[in-house]
Amino acid sequence: MILNKHAGLLLGGVVAGCMMLMLIHPMGSLDAALRGLAVWWDVLFPSLFPFFVISEIMLGFGIVHLFGALLDPLMRPLFNIPGSGGFVAAMGYVSGYPVGAKLTAKLREQNMISRVEGERLVAFTTSSDPIFLLGAVSVGFFHDASLGLVLALAHYGSGLIVGLLMAFHGRSGSGDPDGDATLPAASAPTGGPGHGRLRTALNAMAEARRSDGRTLGELLKSAVASSLQLIIVVGGLVVFFNVLMELLAQAGVMSALFSMTGGLLSLAGFPQELSAALVSGLFEVTLGARSAGEAAGGIPLQFKAAAAAFILSWGGLSVHAQVASILNGTGLRYIPFMLARLVHALLATGLLLLLWKPVTGSGLAAWSALPAAYGLAAPQTAWISSLRLFGLLLAILLVLSGLILTLGRLRRLLVRR
Repeated sequence: MILNKHAGLLLGGVVAGCMMLMLIHPMGSLDAALRGLAVWWDVLFPSLFPFFVISEIMLGFGIVHLFGALLDPLMRPLFNIPGSGGFVAAMGYVSGYPVGAKLTAKLREQNMISRVEGERLVAFTTSSDPIFLLGAVSVGFFHDASLGLVLALAHYGSGLIVGLLMAFHGRSGSGDPDGDATLPAASAPTGGPGHGRLRTALNAMAEARRSDGRTLGELLKSAVASSLQLIIVVGGLVVFFNVLMELLAQAGVMSALFSMTGGLLSLAGFPQELSAALVSGLFEVTLGARSAGEAAGGIPLQFKAAAAAFILSWGGLSVHAQVASILNGTGLRYIPFMLARLVHALLATGLLLLLWKPVTGSGLAAWSALPAAYGLAAPQTAWISSLRLFGLLLAILLVLSGLILTLGRLRRLLVRR
């Protein structure tokens, strides 16, 4: 009780200080708000809103349940989550934050996953989208398309490692029915011996569609309404953190954070000139990645790329606030997500430095030049690229799931003989 009281007083003091700074620096606050609004309207709205609507419709039609049944043999042994998590992972990795959190919350609302399974899922499906990583960061900020491959390997590779580590999250808990218990959901059906996996998946899809019961018009209306509400929340948080960073800069707080972070980087053996990028990335991922790309030319490129990998994997407090707002009311806790983001950031940094010479010293680096061009193309081209990548990821996951299922059956046959 006393802790909550002091926390409330501290938060009230911070808000009052921000209001005072806004009165002292009205033009700076307005400019920062307009920059945040421009980022939301030009980048986030066209890239996230269609994915929000499509995911809602696919849930209503039972398509997520279909893929959940097909991907269950892959996702449960590796990540200790239902097969529907494979669909969320593919959608989250293609469309970027916070789509993975939004889909996880929807699965939780429909009782397709338990609380612990949801915390595992959202921990490793929150990532940057490839168009931003390859196009905006590699080409736009670093002006070097060849960085795309090593950044992608570090960012997505460490994200999968986080997923494997999160499989152990919650296993030691007591028998909490809302914890690690397997929920009776359509995403993990168990057909009889005479039923194939595909038939079971189609039955799960049909059952989910019957349970939903909404017509196409009602489903589309509900999807657009809920997606608009969420995208407005995302935009408000982006504007808020842009204004907050401007106010902290005007008050001299950012300079103090730069100096403190620079000292820590120097102790760790990293260039202290990267402090501005890391502090900016602590709040907002786009500003931090741009600052890393524009850092002093004397800094070795691998350290600047490592800072970008850290920022992309951490996501920024703006993304954290978006995810926290999405998870609110679902029972999913924020702390496991925050710790997973920190582990992801540290793993991405180490993995990039480890892969730097093997990747950049080979001809493989040229592979990323073509995908990076999509990030600079028209939005329609980027959309086509994203949809193709989504289909490719789902196809790969389905093939892997089928292989695991086939190997399991062969093993059982050999044991019987």
